[in-house]
Amino acid sequence: MNDEKEFNYINVIPLVDVMLVLLTIVLTTSTFIATGMISVSLPKASPSKAEVVKNDIISIDRDGKVYFNSREVGLDELNNTIRPLDRETPLIIRADSDIRLQVFIDVLDIINHGGFKKVAVQTEIKK
Repeated sequence: MNDEKEFNYINVIPLVDVMLVLLTIVLTTSTFIATGMISVSLPKASPSKAEVVKNDIISIDRDGKVYFNSREVGLDELNNTIRPLDRETPLIIRADSDIRLQVFIDVLDIINHGGFKKVAVQTEIKK
């Protein structure tokens, strides 16, 4: 005789409990990452060969003067100079390490409002 009980249902309550715990962990972790509460050490990269592309260079010297392709411009003139450029034009920002942060942010703000997508900050290799 067969004394085994027939299996009529599947108990999904433990599965739902585990999924809710995992959802809580994911949401909590993503909240911390989005608000910057978890410190992240970004990876460092070694120098690589860059493509040879004509770049427009925005330079900021130690005194806070702004140059576009070696020609001194003010912030308003910089805005007017880059406005007609294609939004896919690569821009390189070369800034002295001792400049005031506000000048750098002003230049970035102009570039951001211009809608440029390819922007890089030129640095030296740390020795």
